[in-house]
Amino acid sequence: MPAMLRNTLLSLRDVAVTAGPFLLLGLLLLALAYWILEPTPPRRVTLATGVEQGAYAEFGRRYAALLKEHGITVELRTTQGAAENMALLQDPDSGVDIGFAQGGGTATTGDDLVSLGSMFYEPVWLFYRQDSVRRLLGPRTAAPGSAARLDPGHRAAGALPAAPRLTSLAQLAGWRLNVGAPGSGVPPLMERLLEANRVKPESVTLSRLPLTPAVVDLLDGRLDAIVIASAPESQMVQMLLRTPGIALANLVQSEAYARRFPFMSHVVLPRGVADLAADIPPRDIHLIAPTATLVARKSLHPALMQLFVQAAQQVHGQAGWFQRRGEFPNPVNTERPIAAEAQRFYKDGPPWLQRYLPFWLANLFDRMWIALLAIIAVLLPLSRIVPPLYEFRIRSRVFRWYAQLRAVEEASGERPADELLRELEDIEARVGRVHIPLAYADELYALRSHIQLVRRRLQEGRHAMPTSTGEPLPRPAAP
Repeated sequence: MPAMLRNTLLSLRDVAVTAGPFLLLGLLLLALAYWILEPTPPRRVTLATGVEQGAYAEFGRRYAALLKEHGITVELRTTQGAAENMALLQDPDSGVDIGFAQGGGTATTGDDLVSLGSMFYEPVWLFYRQDSVRRLLGPRTAAPGSAARLDPGHRAAGALPAAPRLTSLAQLAGWRLNVGAPGSGVPPLMERLLEANRVKPESVTLSRLPLTPAVVDLLDGRLDAIVIASAPESQMVQMLLRTPGIALANLVQSEAYARRFPFMSHVVLPRGVADLAADIPPRDIHLIAPTATLVARKSLHPALMQLFVQAAQQVHGQAGWFQRRGEFPNPVNTERPIAAEAQRFYKDGPPWLQRYLPFWLANLFDRMWIALLAIIAVLLPLSRIVPPLYEFRIRSRVFRWYAQLRAVEEASGERPADELLRELEDIEARVGRVHIPLAYADELYALRSHIQLVRRRLQEGRHAMPTSTGEPLPRPAAP
């Protein structure tokens, strides 16, 4: 091996051995911080959605596709709706980590849940059969403000009154009404709304069928009306809006509901928004809409919360039938405290590192940088002892030979000079195999010069050693 390469490797070894304990301490502190902070989120998360044909299920599939881009598998748990989702989230053994919830649900004080914000309006769609409204209400019993209206096409003839319309929940007495399956958020919501309209439970024939059987019964005439609380992305909502003979209730008191119930909003379904060519709906329709939220366990990894809120911005941030672009998601009307990661997103947007780095690396730096600063603050004062230790290690290779050199020198006159010279030669040979960095070469050359100095003294002492009579030996003649 070339001498230069050998010396370089030896120098690197010295640096590694000297700084090794220091680096080991840093790695141990870093491992401890990693264990405490858990910067890497789990790769699987379970999201409670809703019925297959509902908006929750559709949004769940979009979330799963977006998080899959970051290596996160979202398992979708099909449920009956918001009420079942909340029950699963409050059950520690359910395996559900996050789910959709409906405004107006019961927020248990002290439960282990947090909100990621309001995601979208979830209008209450009251679909009814037009023949049922004619049979149950008739022209004379239409809602206040609409009973006396005449169809514009017949006013000139002055003959036929306008067809009755369902415009108030107070008109539902005597109806066969489906309010959704147990586990959905509609039954408790409708109970509160009917009570506010002084509609007695016994005056309405209520059923709690799942969505698909309820729609079938509505179309077959076994039901007069059904209630769906869902975003317009629901396949059933889209289908019923286009079904002949089925109409959507225009709740003219929607603003009053929004004033009386904080979780409720007044929204308007614009004329023609479902189908411009067919002019569906044929008029602006006023609806009441709770706000749907994402609710998660507090134990859900913060990085996953951050990813879900970012995905929510992509899924719900566009303009829709009821909201303008950028209106959702937002941190208002959540009924539960906002998670810290969600608050951070609404205040500052996505972490800036994620704009330049992959999610996993950006998340690692984002969660570990404070710990890294703390570790540096601890190690920086300790790092000052590394150069002195390195210098001591290098110089000790030279200085340890001085003890043997002194022992040889002090033994002069007490031990035979030839024996001491042989010992000195052995020391010199071993010193010749010592390798140190060039910066400390002066120490090595000084040792060698001192060895020569002791050798001369031993040689001079050997020639001056006295004989058995006490006289010094004669010096040999100069050559």
